[in-house]
Amino acid sequence: MVSSNSLDALVREALTQNLKGIWRFAFSLSGNPETANDLVQATCVRALERSHQVTSDHRLDAWLMTICRSIWLNDLRAQRIRQTQSLSHAPDAALLDPRADTETNFFASEVFTKVMQLPEAQRATVMLVFVQGYAYREAADILDVPIGTVMSRLSAARGKLKHLMNDANTAAGE
Repeated sequence: MVSSNSLDALVREALTQNLKGIWRFAFSLSGNPETANDLVQATCVRALERSHQVTSDHRLDAWLMTICRSIWLNDLRAQRIRQTQSLSHAPDAALLDPRADTETNFFASEVFTKVMQLPEAQRATVMLVFVQGYAYREAADILDVPIGTVMSRLSAARGKLKHLMNDANTAAGE
C-alpha cells in the first residue's frame, strides 16, 4: 500500500511536469487566459485534495486533464456562460516556442488562432490529440466520449481548419 504522503508527492510531481499542458488545455476550453489560470489553479487544488484516489497504474497526466475538463463543465453549468473570449488577450509566451524561428512561431500563432475558431468540442479534441499528444483512446477517456466521436471531431476539425487556412491565404492574396 502506498502512503498518502507518497501519493501527494506523486500528484505534486505530475502537476509540476504537466502544468503547461494543463494550461494549454484550459485555454483551449475557455479561450481566455485569466479563465485558463483559474481552471489550472482549481485543477491543482482538486488534484491535491483527491490524491488519495490515485493508484500506481494511473496515467496522472490524463487524470489531471479530466479534472480540468470536469471543472470547466461544472463552471459552465453553474454560470451558464457559453461564449469564448477574444484571443487578443492571449499572452504570446504561452502560444509560441521561444526556441523556434520567427517564421515557425508566426505559422504556429496563425494555426492556433484558427484552432481557437473551432467549436469547443472540436477545439478541445484537437488540443488533446495534436498539441498534448494523447492517443485517441486517451482523449476519448478524458472527454468522456466514444473513440469514434474523437475521430469524427478530428475529421471535422481538419476540414474546417483547411477551409479557414485557405480563406486566410486567399484574403492575403496568395
